[in-house]
Amino acid sequence: MKRLYPDVTCYQNGLINVGSGHSLYFEQSGNPDGIPVLFVHGGPGAGLPPNYKCFFDNNKYRIIGYEQRGCGRSTPLASTSNNDTNQNVNDIELLRQHLDIPKLLLFGGSWGSTLSLLYAIAHPDAVIGLILRGVFLARQEDRDWFLSPKGCAAQLFPEYYRKFTKDIPTPLSTSQVCDFYSHAINSNNEVLRHAALKRWYQWEERLSRITLPPGVGDSTSHYPMQLVTSLATLECHFLSHKCFIPENYILENIEKIRHIPGTIVHGRYDMICKTEAAEALHKAWPQSQLQIIADAGHSTSEPSIGYALCRATRDMSRFIQESKK
Repeated sequence: MKRLYPDVTCYQNGLINVGSGHSLYFEQSGNPDGIPVLFVHGGPGAGLPPNYKCFFDNNKYRIIGYEQRGCGRSTPLASTSNNDTNQNVNDIELLRQHLDIPKLLLFGGSWGSTLSLLYAIAHPDAVIGLILRGVFLARQEDRDWFLSPKGCAAQLFPEYYRKFTKDIPTPLSTSQVCDFYSHAINSNNEVLRHAALKRWYQWEERLSRITLPPGVGDSTSHYPMQLVTSLATLECHFLSHKCFIPENYILENIEKIRHIPGTIVHGRYDMICKTEAAEALHKAWPQSQLQIIADAGHSTSEPSIGYALCRATRDMSRFIQESKK
């Protein structure tokens, strides 16, 4: 029977000051002498999920988790000040130096795949491999897939999209959706602000898996408001600014990492990040392997996605060990 790896407690945690008013939470677990792997969470704004260490054999890996600017236990919470893509990429390098790690394996999902790719492009000599899930290339077509009325998500979930955009005049565009939510999330009207935060989170939650447990995606009463706030605020902030990178930047710079081995895991029915992005990345990156998961969407909580990621970390550890011989 397929299973995830057992969870473990961390042996170190703390905060690292990355400047411009931000401090990032990080923790380490597993084998201190193992392969250093950095878990790069999604969102932007999601923070570390509770089971993120279960994708790694803790005997083989030195597992490093951290929370990006404005997320989770990092401070200040949900802050958009001095919070852009380049600063988040630089934060990974500061953390690597702080932990005195020569080279990292990067494990990133969704927005975490974007940051992982951007970091590898900026610092290829510091990366030994990449494992990516739910690839997001941050192109206009990727943003439209998630937010546009003509995007696949809106077409497949029209009733949920209607609730998500009910106060926005038609015709709609991705930029109109971002402009509306940016204004509402930053409003001094707390009723308007909280309603906007919850509606954004509900939209993301409903798209995350093929099948949701009863009630999930329809009510935010059981969601931690801290998570709702950081994810909605920071996703809207980054998407409003086209993720702070030039159009098609990743694919146009993939040559810089063509020698780095990688595994791409993507759900066939991912409604948040389009499967075409994973295919396009794989075609441009000869050292990558692509696994399209036939019965899954976006979330690591879907069993087939979780099992594929465990296989990927197992295979990557074997490859890295063989490469050292």
